[in-house]
Amino acid sequence: MATDTKNCRRQVEDFLLDCAYALDDDQLESWPDFFTEDAVYQIIPRKSYEQNLPLGILYCEGKGMMLDRINALRTANIFEPHTHCHILSLPRISARVDGGFQARTNFNVIRTKQDGAMEIYAAGKYIDEIVVEDDKPLFRDRRVVLESHRIDILLVVPL
Repeated sequence: MATDTKNCRRQVEDFLLDCAYALDDDQLESWPDFFTEDAVYQIIPRKSYEQNLPLGILYCEGKGMMLDRINALRTANIFEPHTHCHILSLPRISARVDGGFQARTNFNVIRTKQDGAMEIYAAGKYIDEIVVEDDKPLFRDRRVVLESHRIDILLVVPL
């Protein structure tokens, strides 16, 4: 990973964008590759997150659970096909003493259904712990903190 601050920031920003684009472009099999082997991925309502309550909407501990999630989505789940379009804010990035990064990025996800209807599907913030392995940024922990506790039953694709 680049050593100067400006290049480090750019690499983290590109990493965050690449993850969103992979989801938007239905490259779901590549999604787990954005995480360390023992990473945590959780989707949780803001109120639960702020109260440090463990119960969320979706929880994956380790890359294996993420791979299983995508495999189930492709082979077992039945849902109306739709697409997502992530709109991300500029991230707030800070360096950690262990050489990694903390990042907060606000997001909106717009869902388009087969009939062309579009809606704001999710809004919230990503709270990320990012480490660098082999000169590549990876999520060690990604919390998807949703503004609303109301969740559409079509939450099958990671946010």
